[in-house]
Amino acid sequence: MKRSRLKKFAPRPWVLFALLAVSTFGKPVMAEPAKNERAATLRSEARNFELGNGVARDPAKAVQLYCEASRLGDVEAQYSLGWMYANGRGITRDDTTAAYFFAMAAKQGDPLSQRMLRQVGDPGSKPPACLFDSDGHDIVAKANPEHRKVMDLVMKLAPEYGVYPRLAMAIIRAESNFNPTALSPKNAQGLMQLIPETAERFNVRKPFDPEQNIRGGLSYLRWLLAYFEGNITLVAAAYNAGEGAVNRFGGIPPYPETQGYVKRIQEVFKRDEHPFDAKVTNPSPDLHRILNSKRLM
Repeated sequence: MKRSRLKKFAPRPWVLFALLAVSTFGKPVMAEPAKNERAATLRSEARNFELGNGVARDPAKAVQLYCEASRLGDVEAQYSLGWMYANGRGITRDDTTAAYFFAMAAKQGDPLSQRMLRQVGDPGSKPPACLFDSDGHDIVAKANPEHRKVMDLVMKLAPEYGVYPRLAMAIIRAESNFNPTALSPKNAQGLMQLIPETAERFNVRKPFDPEQNIRGGLSYLRWLLAYFEGNITLVAAAYNAGEGAVNRFGGIPPYPETQGYVKRIQEVFKRDEHPFDAKVTNPSPDLHRILNSKRLM
């Protein structure tokens, strides 16, 4: 994308080297060809609304479309959205949000985004709201009415915890199949099957109350995402078998139940990585060893 990318910036102090600024973001997952084509279409439509090419100029619509393309891994859309926020192009200038999108593109090796990170500063730890706007809506649209009420609650609550709704819904489907009164032989309770120790850990007093249960499960997911630095395979394995088992076995524990569980989560979530907030907890002391092991397969 060719445009004058540095104008309108006031001089700003140096911040940490750009690649350090993206260290808390998971590696983007490149989409399959159909998604790449979809992302390119969204980006082209977004540019038209941004610049007023053949349509009435609509910065808010441009942001929405660029954000959808960004979620699909499109580097140009990520850069363009960062540029809009950094320059206040039809929207309120927001350097933190700009840095988030520049960081997404920089993580994929875009040198211009790496330069822009030096101008706008560090990205925030919490993903911008627009990244959640349509995540999981396709699942909700296909759901039967008795599950939709739970899904709508997930769509509302998950962004508060920095968790993609699709991931939370994948966990709920695998754990309880959207049954708020589910109870396992091991006394795991409710929609997200919280064992009493986990419920207490995350201040859930009524585990069969759908909202309390979902909030507790989202709190645990947020913690696991930070603990395993956004690695979905490890997060899913830990949600099923516990983070201690993942550390002890150096990856997915050799339990058929857990191995099947991880596959089910991956089939629904369809991404290998998830953004995480490094301030929630320190990473697992075994993470480096785990990532270099063969138990992630």
